[in-house]
Amino acid sequence: MHTTTVQILIGLAAGVGLSAATGLRVFVPLLGVSIAALTGHLPLAAGFQWLGTWQALAAFAAATAVEIAAYYIPWLDHALDTVAAPAAVTAGTLLTVSLLGDASPLLRWTLGIIAGGGVAGLVQAGSMLVRGASTAATGGFGNHLVATLEWVGSAVLTVVALLLPLICLVGAIALLVWAIRRIGRSRRRSAPVLKM
Repeated sequence: MHTTTVQILIGLAAGVGLSAATGLRVFVPLLGVSIAALTGHLPLAAGFQWLGTWQALAAFAAATAVEIAAYYIPWLDHALDTVAAPAAVTAGTLLTVSLLGDASPLLRWTLGIIAGGGVAGLVQAGSMLVRGASTAATGGFGNHLVATLEWVGSAVLTVVALLLPLICLVGAIALLVWAIRRIGRSRRRSAPVLKM
């Protein structure tokens, strides 16, 4: 297989893993990519080197801290859910495109939008359903545990995506299947029953 093709496949695997992580927490994977690029461990596609700058690192670190803390404040937790989905899709797309190296812009953006944005959006939707179920079942008292599991999951997925992208792809696919099933169950429960 051609070296560029292998690099694109590895970049896509890492991008999908990072996109799944953005579905759990938007800024954790951006911070991870910034650290990896800044330390020289992650090559970025042309036009995305800004992700590996000190300014980006500082911005993503601050945003990560605020995002994680905000999910422990009940009313803010709900407010963040309204902006988290489009932000996760955008971040998932951006991260996937940034890792596809020498691929043509058409291929990079197509894969970024479909694979990166799609995975991020589905995982975010599944995550929102879990938080909603937690709120309904525990009156909001279980949301702290869910918030902790989400940011820890995002951090683990980010590290694995950067170090072992092909293994992370398997994990991201498993997370995606879980999210699709969760959404399907939620739709079946809320669908009206037709009586004949």
